[in-house]
Amino acid sequence: MEFSYLTAILFLPIVGVIVLALLPKAELKTVRVVSLIFALASFALSLALFSLFDRSAGAVGQIQFEEKFSWISAINAYYHLGVDGLSLPLVILMTFLGVLAVLVSWKVELKPRQYFIWLLVLETSILGVFCSLDLILFFLFWELELIPMFFLISIWGSGRKEYAANKYLIYTLVGSAMMLAGILSVYFSTSSLNMMEMGGLIIARPFIPITAMFFLLLAGFAIKLPVFPLHTWLPDAHTNAPTAASVILAGSLLKMGGYGMIRLCVSMFPQVAAQYAPLMVILAVIGILYGAAVTLRQKDLKRLIAYSSVSHMGYVLLGIFALSQISLTGAALQMFSHGIITGLLFAMVGLVYDKTHERNLDKLGGLARQMPVIVVVFTIAGLASLGLPGTSGFAAEFITFVGSFSSSIVDHIQLYTVLGVLGIVLTAGYILWMLQRTFYGPPQDKYNGVPDADTVDKICIFSFVAAIMLIGLYPAILTDIIKLGIEPIVRLIGS
Repeated sequence: MEFSYLTAILFLPIVGVIVLALLPKAELKTVRVVSLIFALASFALSLALFSLFDRSAGAVGQIQFEEKFSWISAINAYYHLGVDGLSLPLVILMTFLGVLAVLVSWKVELKPRQYFIWLLVLETSILGVFCSLDLILFFLFWELELIPMFFLISIWGSGRKEYAANKYLIYTLVGSAMMLAGILSVYFSTSSLNMMEMGGLIIARPFIPITAMFFLLLAGFAIKLPVFPLHTWLPDAHTNAPTAASVILAGSLLKMGGYGMIRLCVSMFPQVAAQYAPLMVILAVIGILYGAAVTLRQKDLKRLIAYSSVSHMGYVLLGIFALSQISLTGAALQMFSHGIITGLLFAMVGLVYDKTHERNLDKLGGLARQMPVIVVVFTIAGLASLGLPGTSGFAAEFITFVGSFSSSIVDHIQLYTVLGVLGIVLTAGYILWMLQRTFYGPPQDKYNGVPDADTVDKICIFSFVAAIMLIGLYPAILTDIIKLGIEPIVRLIGS
């Protein structure tokens, strides 16, 4: 019997939760180490999965490492896991961020056992979304993610943490309710819950109109991505969340929306996706420019990075609904790239706040002398965010824009793409402005003696930098895998 890689990757964090729950009066150090061990084990197995993944031409469209067992026979639901070229990079991203989220949380002292338990549950829930091939299983993991994120924000957050947690919960529950209605309508129309049997879905007698199914599913994913104007929960959640929750929220949780759009909306309803692609492309461009423009007005470091995510996820939406193979590949790479870049940016904001107890740009300045390691890594993260060549940000954005510009699905796509490129100009503006206000200018006496990054901090942030540079210098390490999952979807669009 083959080793069940995906089940192990998925539930190792839960085993860690059980160990933490059973530890009698565990010391803080023990809680940290146990959490790190199980997060590292899941990440190590995901790397093994990556090395064993079949990249040959014959693997196009194939689900690999598949596990399928009958679960709820009455409705033909299965415990069905598997990965392809689209989902595998996101699995690696989440396990990587899971390790770094534990390191970012190394100094958490408020109820540490409960904190790390919720962090590990959050990792499993997001991994479940990327691994599930049964619609009901997919939805259950999608909903499970709400619980740990709500508690992480409401208990370990800051500022208006209860408001932010409730707003996040309400927005996501509304989207989830609409998505569940879409899933049920698909089930009642096909009597199937197998996501891999639904490519280019042809329904003779739909339970509700096909377009309604498409938009019910799209609503849940659009809120999570988030798509303008459904984005307003994101700045509040980021601003008030603890650093590790922001890292996972920006790094992996938002990608659930983009993944769902490609896996379900575009794959299951390619003709409807092509019909409404112009609308989605316009919303993408608005999100890119609006998010970047609003970012220029922010003075709170976390809120600034949060609005930058609204802008950068607009690139993902543009790439998805340009509906070409290159643009979809770029969108998938952008999801991974944004995950590691913005994850690093939030980690750096957390470090600055931890050392100075300040996030207001008007009260910061002149920190470069006190924290040279932090300023160098923060600058690398900022330059990657604005798409500096040699970083993952450049590779992802370049592929997305080239693919979008050459798409034949949407009229006037060239104009929309050029408008989207203007977002990079605005990104350069707010990134350089943020770095100048935070680290340069006259040193302030109140920050004399502020410490630089310690050993744990350096391990965490240098891991992010290594990933950013690796993908930037050799994007084929991911694009060669991504195209195996994208190619069959593109065939459905052209059929």
